Amino acid sequence: MFHEINLSRRHFLRTAPMMIAAAQFGRVGLMVVGLTPGPRIGGKNMANLKHTMKRIAFPLVAVAAVAGFVANSAPASGGADGEAASIFGIKIPPGYRDWRLISVAHEEGNLNDLRALLGNDVAIQAYREGKLPFPDGTIIAQLAWSYVPSEANNKVFGCSQSFVAGSATNVQFMVKDSRKYATTGGWGFAQFKDGKPADEALLKTCFPCHEPVKARDFVFTQYAP
Repeated sequence: MFHEINLSRRHFLRTAPMMIAAAQFGRVGLMVVGLTPGPRIGGKNMANLKHTMKRIAFPLVAVAAVAGFVANSAPASGGADGEAASIFGIKIPPGYRDWRLISVAHEEGNLNDLRALLGNDVAIQAYREGKLPFPDGTIIAQLAWSYVPSEANNKVFGCSQSFVAGSATNVQFMVKDSRKYATTGGWGFAQFKDGKPADEALLKTCFPCHEPVKARDFVFTQYAP
């Protein structure tokens, strides 16, 4: 009889799945590891045993399912794509080089670079509609290159008048998320050089630099139609 099988509750819970498997073939006893041998069970007693096994099996299966869900829901360490992220948690957006042009710029002084400002679809629509503040989801990219004279072009022109983009210096991003980046005007900032993010000290200077243009939602660049 089932109640004559002598085992602790903990041991029973450990061996319950094996008992279920054995019960499906109509045999219990030595087939179940760790149980004291007992008589063959059949008929009405077998039906009672199967009923008891099913009641125990359901919560065990439920626990296993929940455990599997939790394991699969855990965040992957380092990110699936392996890209580095800034302190704002921003990675280089895929396909950003295909975004549309907002404007171009030339900075002198220590920077002395050429810049192209690109925007994703959300940014371009906001610019064209004159929408301020920019909506969440806006991403503005700035690609910068060194500003150098073109010897080949100047030979053709006969004078020093042609300047072109030299080596790439960095790529920067502004990402609008009014809740996530509430303390920095709703914007997250990122800068990358050779695929590596800038350090925390540099990125902490971004928002103070943009604060003077708060009236334009902290964005320097205006749309060049």
